[in-house]
Amino acid sequence: MESGGSVANPFRAGLPASKTAGPSSIIIFGASGDLTARKLVPALYDLAVDGLLPRVAILGASRSDMSDDAFRASLLEGVAQHARHRPVDQALWSTFAASIHYQAVAYDDAASMKALAMRLMAIDQTHAMAGNHLFYLSTPPTVFGPIVRNLGVAGLATPGDGLFARVIIEKPFGVDLATAMALNREIREVLSENQIFRIDHYLGKETVQNLLVMRFANGIFEPLWNNKYVDHVQITGAEVLGVERRSAYFERAGILRDMVQNHLLQVLSLAAMEPPGSFEADAVRNEKVKVVQALRPIEANDPLGRVIRGQYASGSILGDSVPAYRDEAGVQPRSTTETFVALKLFIDNWRWAGVPFYLRSGKRLPKRVTEVAFHFKAAPHRLFKNAKDSIGMEGNVLAIRIQPDEGIALSIGAKVPAASMEIAPVSMEFRYASSFGRDAPAAYERLLLDALSGDGTLFTRGDEVEATWRFITPIHEAWAASTEDPEFYEAGTWGPRGSVDLLRQDGRSWRRP
Repeated sequence: MESGGSVANPFRAGLPASKTAGPSSIIIFGASGDLTARKLVPALYDLAVDGLLPRVAILGASRSDMSDDAFRASLLEGVAQHARHRPVDQALWSTFAASIHYQAVAYDDAASMKALAMRLMAIDQTHAMAGNHLFYLSTPPTVFGPIVRNLGVAGLATPGDGLFARVIIEKPFGVDLATAMALNREIREVLSENQIFRIDHYLGKETVQNLLVMRFANGIFEPLWNNKYVDHVQITGAEVLGVERRSAYFERAGILRDMVQNHLLQVLSLAAMEPPGSFEADAVRNEKVKVVQALRPIEANDPLGRVIRGQYASGSILGDSVPAYRDEAGVQPRSTTETFVALKLFIDNWRWAGVPFYLRSGKRLPKRVTEVAFHFKAAPHRLFKNAKDSIGMEGNVLAIRIQPDEGIALSIGAKVPAASMEIAPVSMEFRYASSFGRDAPAAYERLLLDALSGDGTLFTRGDEVEATWRFITPIHEAWAASTEDPEFYEAGTWGPRGSVDLLRQDGRSWRRP
């Protein structure tokens, strides 16, 4: 059960019934970090502007010493720069900021966490909160376990009757299968699975969610969503940026951990899953897990046939010269960390048997874009044999653009206006901004609202995390045992030659988003 509140709330006028939550305190660990100022608090502010935010108090907690007023001032600066609704509504901000507080805390010290619990109790009383608590771990993963353990010691992990205590955990959730399993065990000693919300902001993006709506709310698509009609699927996560200031993290992670293990495999599982029995959290997540578990393993002793590892060399991005990855500040001169990866995957089940799923992700590519593209089989008989046919044997493509310019495009063949028979591809497009007259809300808005209301549908369950690592870890083990360098590619291009050959050997090619 969730607690309700009778105190008037100026923010929640437009809150849908399915997303109701009682008054709640949100405790952000790592509150002095970049994520809080750029994403979390702007998202909460935007929810408040839209009338969707339940009545909340916010307690920032991190190692730094800071006053409440200094914390509020830093958050206002972040909201002014990063919120959807700009300029800042000063009257609304004043109301919003009055519920924001700050407490210095040592994450691995039980006494410090007990002091935070006392402060939280006082805040709950001051703002007439019901005792519901949502903890957000925006910290280095090394302290996930100590924070959760000390929440238990301080009595904050066990809610009272009719109340909730939930914990949102940022990625990365482990660095391989062994560490993910160990972290799951450590956290579950304190929390039940329904209290844990492992966040991947990709699942909060409107177009990712629209994969489910497009498939299961429209009778036209689902009959075609199988190996009888789909030739292959391409999933691309491309970035123009290099490692920027994240070299210390990226040297340990690489693009396979940073993008594929979480973001792209999440997109894959939603795109390929079976219809769930209902749109309830466990029903949806059960089907997602089945997809990952059905991925054909890539063995540690022979990953190279279906995995291409690349690293960017110097080149030009949007007319500007950029250095090679090995020349970036903080990167080892002989680093073998991959900045690009392409994979050929198979889902060994009846729906997708024989259909290759090609995934690629990389840095310093020509364009920032994330999309999933379904390439359908060509018409079985070429009726217009003598026509000039630009569609040829490529078939139709349904592309779901996740970022930027969120939308969906379907390419079909159409006759070119002319005396002769000439067929050319045309695109039928839907874009969120033009169709609905506004940009899609930020991913963190949806995810924070879901966590407050207890909806875990768009969060990753523990068995799914372990399933993705079970698939990914052998690739890392093979690379660790190899003495070969990654295949280098010029910055500003679409990756190494091996990525092109991965599809060319199958008679296919990457689409240019």
